[in-house]
Amino acid sequence: MDFPEELKYSKEHLWVRVEGRKAVIGITDYAQEELGIIRSIELPEPGDELEQDDSFGSIEARKTVAELYAPFSGEVLEVNEELLDTLDLLNDDPYDSGWIAVVAIADQDELTSLLSADDYRDSVMVG
Repeated sequence: MDFPEELKYSKEHLWVRVEGRKAVIGITDYAQEELGIIRSIELPEPGDELEQDDSFGSIEARKTVAELYAPFSGEVLEVNEELLDTLDLLNDDPYDSGWIAVVAIADQDELTSLLSADDYRDSVMVG
């Protein structure tokens, strides 16, 4: 399992790559492995306002539907429309071409609740 050091992580298994005043969001390698083969994804729309910890989409896998919870508040700037046609990107390349959305960060202080790669790895590897 991969836990890139340069990313931040939410307890809800999303990764965040901060790029100045915006951030790219995706699901972690751990999340895609736990979900298994992904059957569909519900993406937010550009212009949607996200509130930290609120659902902004979902991923349907064979046995479950997983809600996507916003790791911080902000406006959706862009979504990865390629996922709608090529769901394999979420399983095959979750940290690069499998990204979900780019979001303008409304409050930089909310990023302090995110985990480092080491902390996230420790949280999912326990048990």
